[in-house]
Amino acid sequence: MTDSTVLNEIDETAFARLEAEGRLLNPVLKAPTHVAGRFGFRGELALRFAAKLADEARPPELTCDQVMAIATRGDDKLPFFCGWLLSFESLKDVAEALGDTLSAGGKYFLYCDNIDLSKKYQVPYKGAMFYVLPILENTVYNEMLELLYLEKAELKKKDTAGKLDAVANAALKFDVTFDTITYEEGLQLMGPVRNPNENRPV
Repeated sequence: MTDSTVLNEIDETAFARLEAEGRLLNPVLKAPTHVAGRFGFRGELALRFAAKLADEARPPELTCDQVMAIATRGDDKLPFFCGWLLSFESLKDVAEALGDTLSAGGKYFLYCDNIDLSKKYQVPYKGAMFYVLPILENTVYNEMLELLYLEKAELKKKDTAGKLDAVANAALKFDVTFDTITYEEGLQLMGPVRNPNENRPV
Protein backbone atom coordinates (compact mmCIF):
# COMPACT_ATOMS: atom_id res chain seq x y z
CA MET A 1 0.00 0.00 0.00
CA THR A 2 1.42 3.37 -0.99
CA ASP A 3 1.74 6.35 1.34
CA SER A 4 -0.86 8.26 -0.70
CA THR A 5 -3.36 5.39 -0.31
CA VAL A 6 -2.82 5.39 3.45
CA LEU A 7 -3.25 9.17 3.56
CA ASN A 8 -6.48 8.93 1.59
CA GLU A 9 -7.79 6.32 4.02
CA ILE A 10 -6.80 8.30 7.12
CA ASP A 11 -8.51 11.38 5.64
CA GLU A 12 -11.83 9.54 5.86
CA THR A 13 -11.50 8.94 9.61
CA ALA A 14 -11.37 10.82 12.91
CA PHE A 15 -7.55 10.79 12.61
CA ALA A 16 -7.70 13.26 9.69
CA ARG A 17 -7.37 16.47 11.74
CA LEU A 18 -4.77 14.94 14.09
CA GLU A 19 -2.70 13.90 11.06
CA ALA A 20 -3.09 17.32 9.43
CA GLU A 21 -1.93 19.02 12.64
CA GLY A 22 1.16 16.79 12.81
CA ARG A 23 0.09 15.13 16.06
CA LEU A 24 0.53 11.45 15.09
CA LEU A 25 4.23 10.89 15.76
CA ASN A 26 6.70 7.97 15.65
CA PRO A 27 4.16 5.44 14.40
CA VAL A 28 4.72 1.73 14.88
CA LEU A 29 1.43 1.45 13.01
CA LYS A 30 -0.49 4.04 11.01
CA ALA A 31 -2.53 2.02 8.55
CA PRO A 32 -5.77 0.12 7.97
CA THR A 33 -6.16 -2.88 10.29
CA HIS A 34 -7.71 -6.28 9.55
CA VAL A 35 -11.21 -5.07 10.47
CA ALA A 36 -13.04 -3.66 7.45
CA GLY A 37 -13.22 0.14 7.53
CA ARG A 38 -10.95 0.43 10.57
CA PHE A 39 -7.76 2.50 10.66
CA GLY A 40 -5.24 1.96 13.46
CA PHE A 41 -2.52 4.04 15.07
CA ARG A 42 0.22 3.09 17.51
CA GLY A 43 2.78 5.74 18.39
CA GLU A 44 2.82 9.09 20.18
CA LEU A 45 0.25 11.89 20.24
CA ALA A 46 1.67 15.41 20.30
CA LEU A 47 -0.23 17.42 22.92
CA ARG A 48 1.61 20.75 23.01
CA PHE A 49 3.92 22.04 20.31
CA ALA A 50 7.06 24.06 20.91
CA ALA A 51 7.18 27.50 19.32
CA LYS A 52 8.75 27.29 15.86
CA LEU A 53 11.93 29.22 15.17
CA ALA A 54 12.06 30.02 11.44
CA ASP A 55 11.81 26.67 9.61
CA GLU A 56 13.26 24.62 12.44
CA ALA A 57 11.14 21.60 13.30
CA ARG A 58 11.19 21.17 17.06
CA PRO A 59 9.92 18.21 19.07
CA PRO A 60 6.62 18.77 20.91
CA GLU A 61 6.77 20.10 24.47
CA LEU A 62 4.36 17.43 25.65
CA THR A 63 3.27 14.06 24.29
CA CYS A 64 1.03 11.17 25.23
CA ASP A 65 3.20 8.09 24.68
CA GLN A 66 2.53 4.42 23.87
CA VAL A 67 -0.73 5.39 22.20
CA MET A 68 -3.05 2.77 20.74
CA ALA A 69 -6.14 4.05 18.95
CA ILE A 70 -8.58 3.15 16.22
CA ALA A 71 -10.92 5.07 13.94
CA THR A 72 -13.64 3.94 11.56
CA ARG A 73 -14.02 5.19 8.02
CA GLY A 74 -16.85 7.70 7.80
CA ASP A 75 -17.03 8.30 11.57
CA ASP A 76 -15.59 11.52 12.99
CA LYS A 77 -15.26 10.12 16.55
CA LEU A 78 -12.53 7.89 17.99
CA PRO A 79 -14.17 4.82 19.56
CA PHE A 80 -10.98 3.73 21.40
CA PHE A 81 -7.85 5.49 22.60
CA CYS A 82 -5.26 4.66 25.25
CA GLY A 83 -1.88 6.03 26.19
CA TRP A 84 0.67 6.84 28.88
CA LEU A 85 1.10 10.16 30.68
CA LEU A 86 3.84 11.27 33.03
CA SER A 87 1.30 13.33 34.97
CA PHE A 88 -2.46 13.06 35.49
CA GLU A 89 -2.59 16.82 34.92
CA SER A 90 -2.00 16.19 31.20
CA LEU A 91 -5.43 14.54 30.85
CA LYS A 92 -6.63 18.07 30.05
CA ASP A 93 -4.10 18.31 27.20
CA VAL A 94 -5.17 14.94 25.80
CA ALA A 95 -8.82 16.00 25.85
CA GLU A 96 -7.99 19.31 24.18
CA ALA A 97 -5.80 17.68 21.51
CA LEU A 98 -8.41 15.03 20.70
CA GLY A 99 -11.17 17.66 20.91
CA ASP A 100 -14.11 16.92 18.63
CA THR A 101 -12.97 13.32 18.05
CA LEU A 102 -14.08 12.42 21.59
CA SER A 103 -17.55 11.00 22.19
CA ALA A 104 -19.64 10.15 25.25
CA GLY A 105 -19.65 6.48 24.24
CA GLY A 106 -15.92 6.18 23.46
CA LYS A 107 -13.53 4.06 25.52
CA TYR A 108 -10.55 6.18 26.59
CA PHE A 109 -7.83 4.82 28.89
CA LEU A 110 -4.98 6.90 30.35
CA TYR A 111 -2.20 5.27 32.36
CA CYS A 112 -0.70 7.93 34.61
CA ASP A 113 2.67 7.72 36.28
CA ASN A 114 1.73 9.77 39.33
CA ILE A 115 -1.52 8.29 40.65
CA ASP A 116 -1.87 5.89 43.58
CA LEU A 117 -0.93 2.38 42.44
CA SER A 118 -3.98 0.93 44.20
CA LYS A 119 -6.52 3.29 42.62
CA LYS A 120 -8.47 3.38 39.35
CA TYR A 121 -10.77 6.24 38.45
CA GLN A 122 -13.27 7.44 35.90
CA VAL A 123 -12.90 11.11 35.07
CA PRO A 124 -15.51 12.92 32.96
CA TYR A 125 -13.97 15.65 30.84
CA LYS A 126 -15.18 17.55 27.76
CA GLY A 127 -18.18 15.29 27.33
CA ALA A 128 -16.12 12.08 27.39
CA MET A 129 -15.32 9.60 30.16
CA PHE A 130 -11.68 8.72 30.75
CA TYR A 131 -10.53 5.63 32.62
CA VAL A 132 -7.48 6.73 34.61
CA LEU A 133 -5.22 3.94 35.82
CA PRO A 134 -1.79 3.50 37.41
CA ILE A 135 1.03 2.07 35.33
CA LEU A 136 2.16 -1.24 36.88
CA GLU A 137 3.25 -3.44 33.98
CA ASN A 138 5.71 -0.94 32.43
CA THR A 139 3.93 -0.75 29.08
CA VAL A 140 0.44 0.35 28.15
CA TYR A 141 0.12 -2.71 25.89
CA ASN A 142 0.79 -5.09 28.80
CA GLU A 143 -1.50 -3.08 31.06
CA MET A 144 -4.34 -3.29 28.55
CA LEU A 145 -3.87 -7.06 28.16
CA GLU A 146 -4.09 -7.39 31.95
CA LEU A 147 -7.13 -5.12 32.24
CA LEU A 148 -8.99 -6.84 29.40
CA TYR A 149 -8.01 -10.41 30.33
CA LEU A 150 -6.27 -11.02 27.02
CA GLU A 151 -3.64 -13.76 26.77
CA LYS A 152 -0.31 -12.41 25.58
CA ALA A 153 0.70 -15.81 24.18
CA GLU A 154 -2.41 -15.94 22.00
CA LEU A 155 -1.68 -12.51 20.52
CA LYS A 156 1.99 -13.24 19.79
CA LYS A 157 1.13 -14.84 16.46
CA LYS A 158 -0.64 -11.68 15.26
CA ASP A 159 1.00 -8.74 13.52
CA THR A 160 0.87 -5.20 14.95
CA ALA A 161 -2.49 -4.44 13.35
CA GLY A 162 -3.91 -7.76 14.59
CA LYS A 163 -2.74 -7.08 18.14
CA LEU A 164 -4.37 -3.63 18.03
CA ASP A 165 -7.61 -5.11 16.70
CA ALA A 166 -7.70 -7.62 19.56
CA VAL A 167 -7.08 -4.95 22.22
CA ALA A 168 -9.55 -2.52 20.64
CA ASN A 169 -12.29 -5.15 20.25
CA ALA A 170 -12.01 -6.07 23.93
CA ALA A 171 -11.75 -2.42 25.03
CA LEU A 172 -14.95 -1.50 23.18
CA LYS A 173 -16.82 -4.03 25.35
CA PHE A 174 -15.20 -2.88 28.62
CA ASP A 175 -17.91 -1.86 31.09
CA VAL A 176 -16.28 -2.08 34.52
CA THR A 177 -16.91 1.01 36.64
CA PHE A 178 -14.44 2.72 38.96
CA ASP A 179 -14.80 5.60 41.41
CA THR A 180 -15.79 8.72 39.50
CA ILE A 181 -13.85 11.86 40.36
CA THR A 182 -13.63 15.28 38.76
CA TYR A 183 -10.49 16.48 37.02
CA GLU A 184 -9.98 18.99 39.84
CA GLU A 185 -10.20 16.20 42.45
CA GLY A 186 -7.64 14.23 40.47
CA LEU A 187 -5.23 17.16 40.60
CA GLN A 188 -5.51 17.12 44.40
CA LEU A 189 -4.97 13.35 44.59
CA MET A 190 -2.06 12.99 42.18
CA GLY A 191 1.48 12.55 43.44
CA PRO A 192 4.66 14.36 42.45
CA VAL A 193 5.80 14.12 38.84
CA ARG A 194 8.81 11.85 38.40
CA ASN A 195 11.88 12.91 36.45
CA PRO A 196 11.04 11.49 32.99
CA ASN A 197 14.67 10.74 32.24
CA GLU A 198 14.85 8.07 34.94
CA ASN A 199 13.65 4.59 33.92
CA ARG A 200 11.11 5.97 31.48
CA PRO A 201 8.88 3.30 29.91
CA VAL A 202 9.55 2.69 26.22
